[in-house]
Parts: sequence; structure tokens; C-alpha cells
Amino acid sequence: MATTTDNPPTKTESRRGARRRPGDLAFSGTALAAGITILLLLAAVSVFLIAESVPAFTSDPDENPILRGATFLEYVWPLIFGTIWAAILALIVAAPLAIGIALFISHYAPRRVSATLGYIIDLLAAVPSVVFGLWGGLVFAGMAQPFYAWLNENLGWIPLFGGQVSSTGRTILTAALVLAIMVLPIMTAISREVFLQTPVLHEEAALALGATRWEMIKMAVLPFARGGMVSAAMLALGRALGETMAVTMVLSVSGVVTIELLTATNPTTIPANIALSFPEAYGDGISVLIATGLVLFVLTFGVNALARWIVARRAEFSGAN
Repeated sequence: MATTTDNPPTKTESRRGARRRPGDLAFSGTALAAGITILLLLAAVSVFLIAESVPAFTSDPDENPILRGATFLEYVWPLIFGTIWAAILALIVAAPLAIGIALFISHYAPRRVSATLGYIIDLLAAVPSVVFGLWGGLVFAGMAQPFYAWLNENLGWIPLFGGQVSSTGRTILTAALVLAIMVLPIMTAISREVFLQTPVLHEEAALALGATRWEMIKMAVLPFARGGMVSAAMLALGRALGETMAVTMVLSVSGVVTIELLTATNPTTIPANIALSFPEAYGDGISVLIATGLVLFVLTFGVNALARWIVARRAEFSGAN
């Protein structure tokens, strides 16, 4: 007796059938709504900042309580410099430490030690910024001041360590070191997870060819994790750019453009300036502060876009090879 069998459904038909399931429809709709909500919120913040910033560019600088006769560019440039300068210094200090700690946790430490260190790093990321600010301003600044004096005495011929040393230790270098401690857990946690994702076969192949553990890490782990390390650094840079309370409580503000790290004449950052100036601002002065917030928004957005571009280029380069 001849039997007939129905043709099995194609892959396209199976996918269409799966999409008709209520659970899949609910999940896809929720994900789409979440994505649209993020875009709408980003657009709303952008429109608000731009609309409220207009008076900062159209009002008379002589009558503005914040500008006090200066143009907006003259007012915001030291703030931009201080924000970028402090964030870059923090990243220079934190990046090597974070990568070294992550490598130790993922490839050198025993399992119990690595698990304990991983928990400690995760807990450090949850410490409020005001705690770091209090510690940095009240404790760390005083501890670092003798070291700053030594640097000025022995390396004062270098522009970074020149000038009159601050007697309180509340300098741009102190703020940068506190920021480095704050962003260290983020960079370490992300780098650790990226290092652990390295294919085991790549590591074993390098070891089988006679490579030492460091040579294996240099040949197999670091090239694989390069995109992740860049992403971690950019995320840390984004937090350092937007940090407010720690910098406000640590930095002795003077609002000048200088690269000297040990003096009391420090450039301040945009978030710290907004926090310090907003309580007394009124009228068009509020628009000036909002305009500086718009500058910070664009700066942070540019940093994140640059990070995505670097990671995408790295992925294309790896795929081509």
C-alpha cells in the first residue's frame, strides 16, 4: 500500500510559524518598544538641551550673571579642557592596572583567589561616588601632598610638575587619581570577562608550541580581547567625563587652562562647575550652565561613537583575516 507523506516545512515557513506564537510576539514587541523608548528619550534630552541653551548664545554677555562679559566659548573652553584632561589622566593610570588585574584574575590566580578578587572588584563598582570624593578630599589629598612636593623638587623641570605646589594636595592630579580608582572596577570587570572568552584551543595551541604563559597571553589572549579592552576603556572614559561629586569634593577650582598637575590653579570640569554654580544661577545664567551640559552631552556621545567605530573596525579587520 502506497503511503503519502506531507512535505516538511521549509526553514522560512518554520520561522514564520514561530513568529506567530504569542510569546515570541510579546518578546519582539517588548524589545522593539524598549529600543524606541531609548531613542525617544535621547531625542527628548537633545531637544531640551538645545532649546534651553539658545539664550546662552543670544543674550548679552555683559548682562549674563555667569558669563560676566566673556563669550560662551571663552567661558566653556577651560571647562572642556579640564574635563578631558582629568579623564585622560585617569584613563592613563587606570588602564594598565585594570588590564593587569584582569589578566591576573583570569589566567594567573588560583580559582579561589580569582573568585574572591572578582567579588571585590564587583563590589568596588557599587561604591557611591560621594564616598570616593570624601576619601579623596579629606584623606588622600593630604597623604599625596608630600609626594607632590618631592615631585616638584626633583622633577620640576618637567612642565607637568612645575609651578607652586598646592599646600592642600587638592589638585587636578588628585582628582584624576580618584577618578582612576573609580573607573578601575569597570575596566577590570569588562576586561576579565573578555579575557575569559578567549578560545581555549587558541591558548592550548600556543602552549603546545612551546610558548610560555606570558607569550601565550601576548599571542592568543590580547589580540582576541583588543576590541573588548577598547570598549572597556571608552566606557571608563565616559564615566570619568561625567563624574560630578568626586571631582567637586576633591578639586580646588580656579578655572584656568594649564597642564601643571601639582598647583592650586586647576582647571575644573563641566559637571563640577554645573554642581557648584547651579544653586546661585538665575535667568540666562541657567541657560549657560545648560549649554555647558549640552557640550558635555556631545562630548560623551562622541566618545561612545568613537568606541563603537573602533570596535567595529577591529571586528571587520579580524573577519578579513
